[in-house]
This record gives sequence, C-alpha cells and structure tokens, in this order.
Amino acid sequence: MVAGLALALCAAVCMGTATVFQALGSRRTAKAGTGATADAGAGAGGAPGRWGTVVAVLRGWPFLLGAGLDTAGFGAQVGALLLVPLFLVEAAVAASLAVTAVVGTFVLGLRLRRGEWTAVAVVCLGLATLAVSAGREGDGDGDEALRVAALVVSLLVVALGWFVGGRLRRGRAVVLGAAAGISFGLTATAVRLLPEVSVPAVLAEPVAYAVVVSGLGGYLLLVQALQSGSVTAATAAMVICETVWPGLFGVLWLGDTTRHGYGALAAAGFAACVAGGVALARFGEAEEADEAKEAQGA
Repeated sequence: MVAGLALALCAAVCMGTATVFQALGSRRTAKAGTGATADAGAGAGGAPGRWGTVVAVLRGWPFLLGAGLDTAGFGAQVGALLLVPLFLVEAAVAASLAVTAVVGTFVLGLRLRRGEWTAVAVVCLGLATLAVSAGREGDGDGDEALRVAALVVSLLVVALGWFVGGRLRRGRAVVLGAAAGISFGLTATAVRLLPEVSVPAVLAEPVAYAVVVSGLGGYLLLVQALQSGSVTAATAAMVICETVWPGLFGVLWLGDTTRHGYGALAAAGFAACVAGGVALARFGEAEEADEAKEAQGA
C-alpha cells in the first residue's frame, strides 16, 4: 500500500507539472501563429490549420518537457494501478490539479487567491483521507470481450472527439476536454484490464493497444482543448471524466475495496479530490481575465 501510494503521488506531481508546460507551449504557439493558422485553414474548412498548430505545439520545448514528465507520470501511474485501488490512483490524478495550480504560479505567472489555496488544501485532505481508507486492489480483469470493447471504445472516443470538437463553435473546449478525460480514464482502466504484464503476452492483448490509442489520442485532444479558449471548461470536463467513471468501474467491476467500515470516508475523500480539482481548473482563466482588464485599463 505504501509503495502504491508513493507511486500515485509521484504520478500526480509529474502530471500536474507536465500540464503547466503543455499549456505554456500551447499558448505560445497560439499567440505566435494565430494569423498563419487562420490563413492555412481558410481554404479547407480549417483542418490544415488545426494539424499545423498541433504539430507546432508538439515540436516546442515546453510541450516536449511536459511530454517527458507525463511519460514519467504515466509510468508511476501504471505501477500504482498494479498495487492500489483504481479510485485511489484516479483521485491522485485529480490531485495533480493542485500541483498544476502551485507550479503555474511560477511558470505561467499566475496568482493563487484565497479560494484556490483552500481548494489545494481540500485536494490534499481528500487524498490523505483516501490513503487512510483505501483497501485492497481487486483481482478482476474482465473477459476477452471486455478487453476488445476497451480498444473499440478508445478508437471511437478519439475519433469522435476530434471530429465533433473540430466542428463546434460553442462548447468546443468542454467536448474536447471531456473526450481527453475519457481517453485518459480509458488508459488507466485498460492498464488494470491487462491480464499479463510480460512482453509476449501484452503484444497479443487488444487492451494493450487500447492503452496506446487512448493515451496518445488523449494528448492530441488535450492540445486542442487547451487552445479552445476556456481553460476552465476544458480542465474541469477533463478532471470529471478522467476520475469519476474509472473509480466507479474499479469498485463495481474489478472488485476494488476500502478498509472495513471506511466506505463513506473514502467516498468523501474521493469527492473532495474531484471537487477541489474542478475548483482549481478555473484559476488560470480568471487570472488571464484580470490581466486582460489591466491591459485595457493601461
């Protein structure tokens, strides 16, 4: 349990810091290439411009650094998923928003207000509560049909998220953020559905490819969500979709448990992590709005 919790916390720190650098790279590219992107996409419905923007973001050092941190975080998350319940790991993922908030004050020049510091405290308290109340990891891994379904759903979520998100004018950030969150949740769930971890066995499992599809597809959807204009909407939708349903799936299907008599406490801790993460999703956008007002006043 201690090793699994340590890995979950490591994943939270790496992923939370990675989000800051990914956002930095996305914003720099969006500001530098707004005119060029619009011209490139004008003749074909905007598709070439969208791809060009994504490529530019992926080539920038902030996003590459974020990708490296995310890779390290994912490795820690995989290790945690093999040792502790899924709901604990996903709560740690939500807690990464607290890391994002604090690191963002240094990297992005944002300011945390009293309410946001309160949200950070709520997330930390919720995670501590889960650490105390979490029980054993379930031993269920689903049948072959479920593992194939995970791959199919992963493909559909990425394809539909990209297709629908690219054609919306309103609510685009919500759709892309939710699709990214569902994809990341599928990644964690697919890891738990792997019946074997040896290389030959993994290569024969469709759920292993679901991990790749949902993980990489989630990255692309996240890039687009961060560029869609509403940090709040994108991040809040991602946090909710990435944490809630995988946690429930682990309890209802895979047999994850809490310590005897600690079920209500675990539920409260999980809710605190998610609620605190959603609350912290809005601090970046609020800060940007204040900066815009100051610029107009000047």
